[in-house]
Amino acid sequence: MRVLFYENDENPYFSLAFEESLWRNLKEGKVDNTLRFWRHKNVAIIGYFQLAEEELNFDVVRKYKIDVVRRFTGGGAVYQDMGCLIWTIAVKGPKDGGVNYLYDFLLRGFVNALKHFANVRVENINDVVVNDRKVSGTSATFQGEYYLLHGTLLINTNLELMGKVLKVSKAKLSDKGVSEVKYRVTNLVDALGRKIDTSEIIDAIIKEYSSLLGEKAYFDLPTTDEIKLAEELYEKKYSKPEWNLLRLPSSYFE
Repeated sequence: MRVLFYENDENPYFSLAFEESLWRNLKEGKVDNTLRFWRHKNVAIIGYFQLAEEELNFDVVRKYKIDVVRRFTGGGAVYQDMGCLIWTIAVKGPKDGGVNYLYDFLLRGFVNALKHFANVRVENINDVVVNDRKVSGTSATFQGEYYLLHGTLLINTNLELMGKVLKVSKAKLSDKGVSEVKYRVTNLVDALGRKIDTSEIIDAIIKEYSSLLGEKAYFDLPTTDEIKLAEELYEKKYSKPEWNLLRLPSSYFE
């Protein structure tokens, strides 16, 4: 299992293009199972099936100069800054594993890592919570025997700004017994009541995925093929307002 620390915090559009490139290169057998860590500066990322104007408060987006980008997996909108660690695990697994393999097995590596620091549990299949507050959400895709699962980890994110950026229905908030987004989630440092070094968390995640997959972890750099395809995806799709702001099929950009 290779480990990548590959981020472009000045250009989240390229970073999301690289995420899809990683996925495609894995399916083509060009790279090994991969665990990636990355971060962004002030970006709102929406799910593949979402419409930006329905999920985000654009007055806030413009005021704080927040980038808006669509990912190629489903799920809900998230706000990310440098206090939020993003992790990705992309692997070749069983042909018939499906959703159960993603959330019953593959998510286990991340959850087991957090258990080194706090009493965590999984809710709603893909939300990881501490003290009844969400610290991580995930989204995923799979095709045949190839799987990709990625998620956020709120370590020291600006929750006040997050609450302003994201639109969340009153019904969804009331189901959680809270009135604002910032109270439905929490930072890991607040849940623990102490500061924590991100490197400690990363080391734990690497250790647990190495154990879960039965593979020795090794640090690597992106391949030439990954960078080349990421550049193509960036130019054709991820840099385009049509991809990020409109609800157009992926085939439109191919």
